[in-house]
Amino acid sequence: MQKIAIAIHGGAGTLLKGQMTPEKEKEYKATLQNALEIGYTLLEQGASAVEAVEKAVITLEDSHLFNAGKGSVFTADETHEMDAAIMEGKTLNAGAVTLISGIKNPISLARDVMEKSDHVFLAGEGALEFAKSLNYTFEDPTYFYDEFRHQQWLDIKDSNAFQLDHSAKKDSKFGTVGAVACDKNGNIAAGTSTGGMTNKKFGRIGDSPMIGAGNYANNKTCAVSCTGSGEYFIRGVVAYDVSCLLEFKKLSLKDAANEVINKRILEIGGDGGLIAVDAKGNIAMPFNTEGMYRACKNSEGLEEVLIYKH
Repeated sequence: MQKIAIAIHGGAGTLLKGQMTPEKEKEYKATLQNALEIGYTLLEQGASAVEAVEKAVITLEDSHLFNAGKGSVFTADETHEMDAAIMEGKTLNAGAVTLISGIKNPISLARDVMEKSDHVFLAGEGALEFAKSLNYTFEDPTYFYDEFRHQQWLDIKDSNAFQLDHSAKKDSKFGTVGAVACDKNGNIAAGTSTGGMTNKKFGRIGDSPMIGAGNYANNKTCAVSCTGSGEYFIRGVVAYDVSCLLEFKKLSLKDAANEVINKRILEIGGDGGLIAVDAKGNIAMPFNTEGMYRACKNSEGLEEVLIYKH
């Protein structure tokens, strides 16, 4: 019997229990639970892993709590630049967009790149031209405005500082969102979406939209969505690294994910976490920070919605 499974994340970082109000924690967990249920219900109904991943990520993009879609952080120019990627493991088809603005759900545009173009990765104005050709509705900047995010930016604007959304420089944590799933046919998929880093300059792009760095799926190995210090995840080609350890070293999903997050990425100075699923429906959610917004569910009764290590 094929096991179905889904895992989601909403960013990793210094999520200290003492700095989170019970109300806020409840809100985070409720949003994670909602995204998990939406994705899992689709899998139960026989939907593809791609479909489940996209819908779960959309739910997180639509929440102001996470740094993706609606809750995206501000750039140095007080604008929003969003990135997303999606990949399906059966054919290795993938789609990604970067440096886009005005798009409510970047993950959907990434899926359209995968399914409705001959390309994998579209950027900036070109990606928006593609969206226009598909009659996307463009949201007003006020849709993406979040008072808390704006305050984050005001604190460091006009300086050369920038903030990863989960960095230790501040108390409040959010971050990249992502989902991985295994469907009834044993096909897997991964999706990742982010608003980048506060006060970023020069069109900076992190690992989230880069296939193999922040997002990857291959039925032979696993589907992975990462969150963390993007520059290091790019250098470590983290998502693909997990896949390689399964393929060439024959490690289990859990061991491969742990090796990358708790050893290899730390050795080059990176921090963060990832979620992964394989074609057997096994799930791994390691992180090397104080916390990671995460949740998972499978058809064998496992269901978790977690924030901290313990």
